[in-house]
Order: sequence, then structure tokens, then C-alpha cells
Amino acid sequence: MRVLVTGGSGYLGQATVRALHRHGHQVLALARGDDAQRRVTALGATAVRGGLTDLDVLHKTALEVDAAIHLAADDGPDTAELDLAAATAIQDGLGLRPYVHTGGVWVYGNTTGVVDETATQAPPAITAWRADNEQRILERAGGGGNPVLVMPAVVYGHGGGLIGRFLGAPARARAAHYIGAGDNRWALVHVEDIAELYVAALGAPAGGVYAGVDDTQSPTMRQIAEAVSIAAGHPGTASSITMTQARHEFGPLADAFALDQRVSAAHARRDLRWAPAAREVLAELATDG
Repeated sequence: MRVLVTGGSGYLGQATVRALHRHGHQVLALARGDDAQRRVTALGATAVRGGLTDLDVLHKTALEVDAAIHLAADDGPDTAELDLAAATAIQDGLGLRPYVHTGGVWVYGNTTGVVDETATQAPPAITAWRADNEQRILERAGGGGNPVLVMPAVVYGHGGGLIGRFLGAPARARAAHYIGAGDNRWALVHVEDIAELYVAALGAPAGGVYAGVDDTQSPTMRQIAEAVSIAAGHPGTASSITMTQARHEFGPLADAFALDQRVSAAHARRDLRWAPAAREVLAELATDG
């Protein structure tokens, strides 16, 4: 298939482009600038110049492809509006062809035990905007569209993602931090594994919702901070901070980082035959330079 990918030059996007190529697909990747264009073309994708606000480019390209995966996000004040407008432009162009949208398991808030995609949502403020967008996108499954929602956990691997940026990078200059006792569990997924789920989702039934989580492991925030401190060459230096300090250090992400979550990926395993590779997450984080 010819697949349009937004966010293809980013951390998760590059892994997804590679996965699409491994499965024999051709990729057209949205590229807002020269750097993004160089990254996606180096991966073998065809660059489509434009950003999320270029709705005519998104719509026109969607008319010409077999499917689309929307990974890009704008972190400004108009995140929700830009996300929905881009998704709408792409879906309008695709019609009944597959469209895969990106959500996230943080929307489930703190979980009691292990939950799946049917759990009641209680999102922190940073991700609360997603619910309305996702509902409107999925509604097209009954009205001329073919949307699927993939909900990644915290993505890690190769020293990137939020763990690399907010815990790993600071650990190179000072102690990595965890919040309070740090015993809250994080739902995680390796970047290469979640990329495979996005590819599998191209064949999912319309309206499907799939949590992308390595549910065999749920390390605590303290364990994660300790592991990245080892990777940074400063073992034993991870330390606790208060929630007030965390909001100063991590910004709006602090409330998400404080979540205690265990999420099942049984739906994706069963319906899409998705299977994350066997990994030792803490050992990998401890060597993830």
C-alpha cells in the first residue's frame, strides 16, 4: 500500500516508516521543513512538503494514497483544533480507506488493577482534549470512514522519547528524579514494537481501539529513574522530588508522570496478532545511552 504518514520525521514516526517499509509498503511522509524532508527521504520515504495546518495538502495527498497514519502533534495552545482539522482533512480524502489515529493510554488516569480499552477515562489535563477528538474521528466508522485508534503507552527505546528527554537527559548532569516514593507504575512500550502495531492497525476493522502496551512489564517510576541514572553513568543518584517540584521540572507532564497505570494489550494481541518483542525494560533503559 501507499501510506501517508504525518510526523514521519519524529521519534515514533521514523520507527513507523521503517516498519512500513519492512512490510512492503510505500511511504509518503509529511515534511514541514528541510530537516524533516532530509530525515524522511533518508528512510526511503517520499517527502510531501507541508504541516498540519496545510489542510489542502493533507486532503490532496490522502486522495492519492491507500491509507494514512497520523502521528504528528502540535504542542501549542491550539493542539486539539489542529489535530481534529488535520484528521478531518485526511479522512475526507481517504473515504473508506484505512485511517489510523494516535491516542494514548494516559487518558485512563490511575488504574485499579489492569484495565483495557473499555475502562472509564479520567485523563490528566495535558491529554484531556483527546476524548472529544477521538469520539468524532471514530464516529466515521459508521458513516463512510475507516478509522482505527492506536493508544500508545509511554514510548521508550534508543535513548529517545519522554524517558530519554525528561529523565535520561537530566541524569547526565544531575540526578534523575521520581515523584514522591516513585512507586507508581508506568505503562511502557518500545518504539519498535509500537511501530509494528501501527502497521498492523492498517488491517484492523473500522472503529477499532487498541492499547499499545508491553503489558508483561510495569516498572515503577523510581525503577525507571534508577535505570536511566545507570545509563548516564551515575548509578545510585536517582532521587525523589515533590509534586510541586515535579510540576516545575516537568511542566504539565508531571501529573501524567505521577499516574499509576497497568493496561492490557490483549485486544491488539488477539485481533491484530501483535506481539511486543521479549525485552527486559529496566536492563535496556540502563544501557540506553
